Amino acid sequence: MAVQKKINIQNKKARFEFEILDKYVAGIQLTGTEIKSIRLSQARIAESFCEFNEGGELFIVNMYIQEYLFGHQYNHKPKSERRLLMNKRELRSLRKDVEAKGNTIVPLRLFINDRGFAKLEIALAKGKQTHDKRETIKDRDSKRDLARIKKSFNG
Repeated sequence: MAVQKKINIQNKKARFEFEILDKYVAGIQLTGTEIKSIRLSQARIAESFCEFNEGGELFIVNMYIQEYLFGHQYNHKPKSERRLLMNKRELRSLRKDVEAKGNTIVPLRLFINDRGFAKLEIALAKGKQTHDKRETIKDRDSKRDLARIKKSFNG
């Protein structure tokens, strides 16, 4: 088996827009051409979100997986809904938190585990207010300045 490079597709906007309350790892139900495109790092989760259907199943919506180059007529739709695979206890807990408290579920990163399966790290999150976002920017800038000062002092 050939050595694969690590696939780690991040949703950087999610940590800025939302306050992360709890994290979960879920599998994704994919077709053959979808997993091949993900292995080539041809996916985006920046604008995507997760929601429950009437049957209590969790789906990721608006996740973009580019069509596989050699897929021909068996290719997938780039922005279709994909089912997330989690155990029932986790799903019940997540659904209760989303319905009761008005939280949302956002994807944080898409990766391929050691066994070759595509996994999605999702988070139960609450939207940040504008002043919270400004606070995040201020913290990030101060950390960057501190690192710069440390580097010049040690160098």
